[in-house]
Amino acid sequence: MATTKPNADTLLELIQGRRSYYALSKDLPISKDRIQDIVKAAIRQVPSSFNSQSNRVVILFGDEHVKFWSIVREALQPFITPETSEKTNTRLALFEASAGSILFYEDQTVVENFQIKFASYADRFPGWAQQSDAMLQFALWTALEAEGLGANLQHYNPLVDEKVAATWKIPSTWKLNAQLVFGARSGEASPKEQIPIDDRLKVYGA
Repeated sequence: MATTKPNADTLLELIQGRRSYYALSKDLPISKDRIQDIVKAAIRQVPSSFNSQSNRVVILFGDEHVKFWSIVREALQPFITPETSEKTNTRLALFEASAGSILFYEDQTVVENFQIKFASYADRFPGWAQQSDAMLQFALWTALEAEGLGANLQHYNPLVDEKVAATWKIPSTWKLNAQLVFGARSGEASPKEQIPIDDRLKVYGA
């Protein structure tokens, strides 16, 4: 029986399906092993400048995931006002109710070593490392949602960096960039407004 060969439309369909889901539950539609396999594959395959491979990842499931968001909640307390309290607590409760979190890091030792090795590009390597990390974030976000999960990307660094590093013995050279919250979808994604494509694209020579 003939099979359809994947093409660009296959990838674009997955990209279009990637959305921010905030109402999530702990009932995963796939196994934790499957999630780990997806993460490992993405780490291996996402490109990096000069093949530097500076991306690092921590996966937190269950109680470890809840512990992370307790750290976030504690770190935010000095900044919460009576006006923002309800909104902040509601938002954090959504994250805590989900199944897990993926923490995205970049290893600064790798970046610094490449800055030394290729001195003429030294000022570019930090930005290139962030670009690779962003690609990894997007790849995992898209891949997990293709498996039926929901996810949303958060940035509570550097507010929580020190406590998180101490809690999970994260190497001091790892720099935290973002947190992907995931779980089973228990609500719909909000509508996404789009700027007209003609305002975002220029084509010459076609």
